[in-house]
Amino acid sequence: MPIVIDRNIPAYSVLQGERIFVMDKERATSQDIRPIEIAILNLMPTKKETETQFMRLLSNSPLQVNITLIHTESYRSKNTEAEYLERFYQPFERVKERHFDGMIVTGAPVEDMDFKDVAYWNELTKLFDFTRTNVTSTIFICWGAMAALNYFYGIPKYPLPRKLFGVFTHRRELAAEPDPLMRGISDEFHVCHSRHSTVRASDLKKEPRLKILASSHRAGAAIVSNLSHSEVYVLGHMEYDRNTLQKEYERDLAKGLPIEKPFNYFNDAGGIKMNWSSTANLFYNNWLNFVYQTTPYRLN
Repeated sequence: MPIVIDRNIPAYSVLQGERIFVMDKERATSQDIRPIEIAILNLMPTKKETETQFMRLLSNSPLQVNITLIHTESYRSKNTEAEYLERFYQPFERVKERHFDGMIVTGAPVEDMDFKDVAYWNELTKLFDFTRTNVTSTIFICWGAMAALNYFYGIPKYPLPRKLFGVFTHRRELAAEPDPLMRGISDEFHVCHSRHSTVRASDLKKEPRLKILASSHRAGAAIVSNLSHSEVYVLGHMEYDRNTLQKEYERDLAKGLPIEKPFNYFNDAGGIKMNWSSTANLFYNNWLNFVYQTTPYRLN
Protein backbone atom coordinates (compact mmCIF):
# COMPACT_ATOMS: atom_id res chain seq x y z
CA MET A 1 0.00 0.00 0.00
CA PRO A 2 1.20 3.57 -0.55
CA ILE A 3 2.54 5.87 2.10
CA VAL A 4 0.42 9.05 2.26
CA ILE A 5 2.38 12.24 2.96
CA ASP A 6 2.32 15.94 2.12
CA ARG A 7 3.80 16.44 -1.36
CA ASN A 8 5.77 19.47 -0.11
CA ILE A 9 7.81 17.53 2.44
CA PRO A 10 11.33 16.76 1.11
CA ALA A 11 10.84 13.03 1.59
CA TYR A 12 8.09 13.05 -1.04
CA SER A 13 10.39 13.85 -3.96
CA VAL A 14 13.19 11.67 -2.58
CA LEU A 15 10.95 8.61 -2.30
CA GLN A 16 9.40 9.29 -5.69
CA GLY A 17 12.91 9.38 -7.13
CA GLU A 18 13.53 5.97 -5.61
CA ARG A 19 10.28 4.78 -7.24
CA ILE A 20 8.66 4.10 -3.88
CA PHE A 21 4.89 4.44 -4.01
CA VAL A 22 3.96 7.69 -2.28
CA MET A 23 0.61 9.47 -2.52
CA ASP A 24 -0.30 13.01 -1.55
CA LYS A 25 -3.21 13.61 0.78
CA GLU A 26 -5.44 15.11 -1.93
CA ARG A 27 -5.20 11.99 -4.06
CA ALA A 28 -5.62 9.74 -1.03
CA THR A 29 -8.94 11.32 -0.05
CA SER A 30 -10.34 10.73 -3.55
CA GLN A 31 -8.95 7.21 -3.89
CA ASP A 32 -11.45 4.46 -4.68
CA ILE A 33 -9.97 1.08 -3.83
CA ARG A 34 -10.89 -2.18 -5.56
CA PRO A 35 -9.45 -5.70 -5.34
CA ILE A 36 -6.58 -6.70 -7.63
CA GLU A 37 -7.56 -9.28 -10.23
CA ILE A 38 -4.88 -11.94 -10.81
CA ALA A 39 -5.18 -14.91 -13.19
CA ILE A 40 -3.02 -18.04 -12.91
CA LEU A 41 -2.60 -20.32 -15.93
CA ASN A 42 -1.54 -23.52 -14.20
CA LEU A 43 0.32 -25.84 -16.60
CA MET A 44 1.84 -28.03 -13.92
CA PRO A 45 0.65 -31.62 -13.39
CA THR A 46 0.71 -31.02 -9.62
CA LYS A 47 -1.99 -28.38 -9.91
CA LYS A 48 -3.20 -28.35 -6.30
CA GLU A 49 0.33 -28.01 -4.93
CA THR A 50 1.32 -25.34 -7.45
CA GLU A 51 -1.78 -23.20 -7.01
CA THR A 52 -1.29 -23.26 -3.23
CA GLN A 53 2.31 -22.13 -3.55
CA PHE A 54 1.39 -19.09 -5.63
CA MET A 55 -1.65 -18.23 -3.54
CA ARG A 56 0.52 -18.28 -0.43
CA LEU A 57 2.85 -15.70 -1.96
CA LEU A 58 0.03 -13.53 -3.27
CA SER A 59 -1.76 -13.55 0.07
CA ASN A 60 1.19 -12.04 1.92
CA SER A 61 0.04 -8.50 1.18
CA PRO A 62 -2.44 -6.01 2.68
CA LEU A 63 -4.14 -5.83 -0.73
CA GLN A 64 -7.23 -7.86 -1.54
CA VAL A 65 -6.36 -10.18 -4.41
CA ASN A 66 -9.01 -12.02 -6.41
CA ILE A 67 -7.66 -15.20 -8.06
CA THR A 68 -8.93 -16.75 -11.30
CA LEU A 69 -7.48 -20.18 -12.12
CA ILE A 70 -7.20 -21.09 -15.81
CA HIS A 71 -6.56 -24.44 -17.49
CA THR A 72 -5.97 -25.42 -21.12
CA GLU A 73 -8.74 -27.04 -23.12
CA SER A 74 -6.56 -28.51 -25.87
CA TYR A 75 -4.86 -30.68 -23.24
CA ARG A 76 -6.44 -31.91 -20.02
CA SER A 77 -4.26 -32.88 -17.09
CA LYS A 78 -4.05 -36.59 -16.34
CA ASN A 79 -3.04 -35.90 -12.75
CA THR A 80 -5.97 -33.72 -11.71
CA GLU A 81 -9.57 -34.92 -11.59
CA ALA A 82 -11.89 -33.42 -14.20
CA GLU A 83 -14.37 -32.56 -11.43
CA TYR A 84 -11.71 -30.48 -9.67
CA LEU A 85 -10.91 -28.53 -12.83
CA GLU A 86 -14.59 -27.98 -13.57
CA ARG A 87 -15.20 -26.68 -10.07
CA PHE A 88 -12.20 -24.42 -9.52
CA TYR A 89 -10.74 -23.63 -12.96
CA GLN A 90 -11.96 -21.88 -16.08
CA PRO A 91 -10.91 -22.48 -19.69
CA PHE A 92 -9.23 -19.60 -21.48
CA GLU A 93 -12.21 -19.25 -23.83
CA ARG A 94 -14.38 -18.28 -20.88
CA VAL A 95 -12.13 -15.44 -19.71
CA LYS A 96 -10.71 -14.13 -22.99
CA GLU A 97 -12.95 -11.05 -22.91
CA ARG A 98 -11.90 -10.11 -19.38
CA HIS A 99 -9.10 -7.84 -18.22
CA PHE A 100 -6.69 -8.64 -15.38
CA ASP A 101 -4.27 -6.61 -13.33
CA GLY A 102 -1.77 -9.45 -13.37
CA MET A 103 -1.29 -13.00 -14.60
CA ILE A 104 1.07 -15.85 -13.76
CA VAL A 105 1.90 -18.51 -16.36
CA THR A 106 3.53 -21.49 -14.63
CA GLY A 107 6.16 -23.85 -15.92
CA ALA A 108 5.38 -27.25 -17.45
CA PRO A 109 7.28 -30.56 -17.70
CA VAL A 110 7.67 -30.37 -21.51
CA GLU A 111 11.17 -28.92 -21.78
CA ASP A 112 12.51 -31.71 -23.99
CA MET A 113 9.93 -30.96 -26.69
CA ASP A 114 10.04 -28.34 -29.40
CA PHE A 115 7.61 -25.58 -28.54
CA LYS A 116 5.35 -26.25 -31.53
CA ASP A 117 5.12 -29.94 -30.63
CA VAL A 118 3.47 -29.20 -27.27
CA ALA A 119 -0.19 -30.27 -27.45
CA TYR A 120 -1.57 -26.92 -26.29
CA TRP A 121 0.92 -24.65 -28.11
CA ASN A 122 -1.64 -22.94 -30.36
CA GLU A 123 -3.91 -22.26 -27.41
CA LEU A 124 -0.98 -21.00 -25.36
CA THR A 125 0.12 -18.53 -28.02
CA LYS A 126 -3.39 -17.07 -28.07
CA LEU A 127 -3.09 -16.55 -24.34
CA PHE A 128 0.36 -14.98 -24.81
CA ASP A 129 -1.21 -12.47 -27.20
CA PHE A 130 -4.00 -11.91 -24.67
CA THR A 131 -1.45 -10.91 -21.99
CA ARG A 132 -0.32 -8.00 -24.16
CA THR A 133 -3.80 -6.55 -24.58
CA ASN A 134 -5.76 -7.56 -21.47
CA VAL A 135 -3.19 -7.85 -18.65
CA THR A 136 -1.13 -5.13 -16.99
CA SER A 137 1.79 -7.38 -16.01
CA THR A 138 2.44 -11.10 -16.51
CA ILE A 139 5.00 -13.30 -14.76
CA PHE A 140 6.12 -16.26 -16.86
CA ILE A 141 7.77 -19.08 -14.88
CA CYS A 142 10.50 -21.56 -15.97
CA TRP A 143 9.32 -23.32 -19.18
CA GLY A 144 6.53 -20.75 -19.43
CA ALA A 145 9.24 -18.06 -19.45
CA MET A 146 11.27 -19.84 -22.11
CA ALA A 147 8.16 -20.36 -24.24
CA ALA A 148 7.09 -16.71 -24.04
CA LEU A 149 10.62 -15.44 -24.71
CA ASN A 150 10.73 -17.61 -27.81
CA TYR A 151 7.27 -16.56 -29.00
CA PHE A 152 7.69 -12.83 -28.40
CA TYR A 153 11.39 -12.37 -29.17
CA GLY A 154 12.59 -15.50 -30.98
CA ILE A 155 15.01 -16.35 -28.17
CA PRO A 156 15.92 -20.07 -28.36
CA LYS A 157 16.07 -22.54 -25.50
CA TYR A 158 19.02 -24.91 -25.22
CA PRO A 159 19.16 -28.38 -23.66
CA LEU A 160 21.41 -28.72 -20.63
CA PRO A 161 23.87 -31.63 -20.34
CA ARG A 162 22.29 -32.50 -17.00
CA LYS A 163 19.36 -31.26 -14.97
CA LEU A 164 19.86 -27.89 -13.29
CA PHE A 165 18.61 -28.88 -9.87
CA GLY A 166 18.98 -27.20 -6.51
CA VAL A 167 19.20 -23.84 -4.77
CA PHE A 168 21.56 -21.35 -6.39
CA THR A 169 23.05 -18.02 -5.37
CA HIS A 170 22.01 -15.07 -7.54
CA ARG A 171 23.14 -11.48 -7.84
CA ARG A 172 20.86 -8.64 -8.76
CA GLU A 173 21.95 -6.26 -11.51
CA LEU A 174 22.81 -2.94 -9.92
CA ALA A 175 21.37 -0.23 -12.16
CA ALA A 176 21.50 3.53 -11.82
CA GLU A 177 17.72 3.61 -11.43
CA PRO A 178 16.25 1.24 -8.81
CA ASP A 179 14.04 -1.41 -10.34
CA PRO A 180 10.60 -1.60 -8.69
CA LEU A 181 10.53 -5.42 -8.82
CA MET A 182 13.86 -5.77 -7.03
CA ARG A 183 13.34 -3.16 -4.32
CA GLY A 184 14.62 -4.33 -0.93
CA ILE A 185 16.08 -7.58 -2.29
CA SER A 186 19.65 -8.20 -1.16
CA ASP A 187 22.52 -7.99 -3.63
CA GLU A 188 22.87 -11.77 -3.19
CA PHE A 189 19.88 -14.08 -2.78
CA HIS A 190 18.79 -17.66 -3.45
CA VAL A 191 16.33 -19.20 -5.91
CA CYS A 192 15.36 -22.82 -6.62
CA HIS A 193 15.85 -24.26 -10.12
CA SER A 194 14.65 -27.55 -11.58
CA ARG A 195 14.95 -27.73 -15.37
CA HIS A 196 16.61 -29.46 -18.30
CA SER A 197 16.80 -26.42 -20.59
CA THR A 198 17.97 -22.84 -20.45
CA VAL A 199 18.12 -19.55 -22.30
CA ARG A 200 21.46 -17.80 -22.71
CA ALA A 201 22.25 -14.38 -21.31
CA SER A 202 24.10 -13.55 -24.54
CA ASP A 203 20.85 -13.93 -26.50
CA LEU A 204 18.90 -11.86 -23.99
CA LYS A 205 21.45 -9.04 -24.08
CA LYS A 206 21.05 -8.73 -27.85
CA GLU A 207 17.39 -7.84 -27.40
CA PRO A 208 17.09 -4.11 -26.50
CA ARG A 209 13.47 -4.55 -25.33
CA LEU A 210 14.60 -6.79 -22.46
CA LYS A 211 16.74 -6.32 -19.37
CA ILE A 212 18.27 -8.87 -17.02
CA LEU A 213 17.39 -8.07 -13.39
CA ALA A 214 19.26 -10.94 -11.73
CA SER A 215 21.51 -13.82 -12.71
CA SER A 216 23.55 -16.67 -11.27
CA HIS A 217 27.03 -17.93 -12.10
CA ARG A 218 25.69 -21.50 -12.17
CA ALA A 219 22.06 -21.02 -13.24
CA GLY A 220 22.46 -18.14 -15.70
CA ALA A 221 19.91 -15.36 -16.22
CA ALA A 222 17.15 -15.84 -13.68
CA ILE A 223 14.90 -12.76 -13.64
CA VAL A 224 14.28 -10.81 -16.85
CA SER A 225 11.70 -8.18 -17.76
CA ASN A 226 10.75 -5.99 -20.66
CA LEU A 227 11.33 -2.28 -20.20
CA SER A 228 7.80 -1.54 -18.97
CA HIS A 229 7.58 -4.58 -16.64
CA SER A 230 4.43 -5.73 -18.40
CA GLU A 231 6.34 -8.98 -19.01
CA VAL A 232 8.44 -10.59 -16.28
CA TYR A 233 10.37 -13.81 -16.87
CA VAL A 234 11.47 -15.92 -13.89
CA LEU A 235 13.57 -18.90 -14.94
CA GLY A 236 13.61 -20.41 -11.45
CA HIS A 237 11.00 -21.29 -8.86
CA MET A 238 10.70 -18.76 -6.06
CA GLU A 239 7.31 -20.28 -5.19
CA TYR A 240 8.65 -23.70 -4.15
CA ASP A 241 7.81 -25.02 -0.69
CA ARG A 242 10.43 -26.34 1.69
CA ASN A 243 10.15 -29.95 0.50
CA THR A 244 9.34 -29.47 -3.22
CA LEU A 245 12.86 -30.27 -4.43
CA GLN A 246 13.02 -33.27 -2.10
CA LYS A 247 9.80 -34.64 -3.60
CA GLU A 248 11.18 -34.15 -7.12
CA TYR A 249 14.42 -35.86 -6.16
CA GLU A 250 12.60 -38.87 -4.68
CA ARG A 251 10.25 -39.03 -7.69
CA ASP A 252 13.15 -39.10 -10.17
CA LEU A 253 14.94 -41.75 -8.10
CA ALA A 254 11.81 -43.91 -8.07
CA LYS A 255 11.58 -43.61 -11.86
CA GLY A 256 15.20 -44.65 -12.26
CA LEU A 257 16.13 -41.35 -13.87
CA PRO A 258 19.69 -40.00 -13.64
CA ILE A 259 19.51 -37.46 -10.84
CA GLU A 260 21.90 -35.98 -8.30
CA LYS A 261 20.93 -34.57 -4.93
CA PRO A 262 19.66 -30.99 -5.30
CA PHE A 263 22.60 -28.61 -5.06
CA ASN A 264 22.95 -26.56 -1.86
CA TYR A 265 19.60 -27.83 -0.55
CA PHE A 266 20.29 -30.31 2.24
CA ASN A 267 22.30 -29.24 5.27
CA ASP A 268 25.08 -31.28 6.85
CA ALA A 269 22.59 -33.10 9.08
CA GLY A 270 20.45 -34.12 6.11
CA GLY A 271 17.73 -31.58 6.75
CA ILE A 272 16.54 -28.89 4.35
CA LYS A 273 17.86 -25.34 4.55
CA MET A 274 15.15 -23.07 3.21
CA ASN A 275 16.90 -19.85 2.25
CA TRP A 276 14.76 -18.54 -0.62
CA SER A 277 11.34 -17.81 0.92
CA SER A 278 12.00 -14.25 2.14
CA THR A 279 13.16 -13.20 -1.33
CA ALA A 280 10.10 -14.86 -2.88
CA ASN A 281 7.69 -13.00 -0.61
CA LEU A 282 9.40 -9.67 -1.21
CA PHE A 283 9.55 -10.15 -4.99
CA TYR A 284 5.84 -10.98 -5.29
CA ASN A 285 4.91 -8.14 -2.95
CA ASN A 286 6.93 -5.80 -5.17
CA TRP A 287 5.10 -7.14 -8.22
CA LEU A 288 1.65 -6.69 -6.63
CA ASN A 289 2.61 -3.19 -5.58
CA PHE A 290 3.76 -2.40 -9.12
CA VAL A 291 0.48 -3.75 -10.53
CA TYR A 292 -1.52 -1.78 -7.97
CA GLN A 293 0.19 1.46 -8.98
CA THR A 294 -0.02 0.85 -12.72
CA THR A 295 -3.49 -0.51 -13.49
CA PRO A 296 -6.34 1.98 -13.91
CA TYR A 297 -9.31 1.65 -11.60
CA ARG A 298 -11.54 0.41 -14.40
CA LEU A 299 -9.75 -2.55 -15.93
CA ASN A 300 -11.52 -2.48 -19.30
